[in-house]
Amino acid sequence: MSGDTDLIKLYSGRILELAADIPYHARLDAPGATVKKRSPLCGSTVTVDLTLENGKVAAFGQDVKACALGQAAASVVGSAILGCTQDQITHARDELRTMLKEDGPTPAAPFDGLEVLRPAVAFKNRHASILLTLEAASDAVTQLAQTQSA
Repeated sequence: MSGDTDLIKLYSGRILELAADIPYHARLDAPGATVKKRSPLCGSTVTVDLTLENGKVAAFGQDVKACALGQAAASVVGSAILGCTQDQITHARDELRTMLKEDGPTPAAPFDGLEVLRPAVAFKNRHASILLTLEAASDAVTQLAQTQSA
């Protein structure tokens, strides 16, 4: 019974608010890069489109089919990603992974809103869904950076 109570607490009001209000929830018409990620454990998927201008994210779109935790993560990322560099996005992905898997520190600003997902540390089966948007965004921005420097 305690496990059920903990799971109910995990889906806090703030997480549900974020999940219901995902910014940039439409795909881009002409993305510079598109990456789709899927969590094999739960089947959640996220598709990210983005463009870069002067090494920073200029446009962002996402299609999120995930649990409330994955949606909340996508909401925080969508609110923070415009204007970010490849290094900031990759660093945030790594910090989020460390926060979830090792109870590490919260990702640095502008991704510090991911702190709301700290209660999910105890639910390893939810980690992959939470990481999807940042993993997809990191892969997309890396692809673009490589093609723009070639």
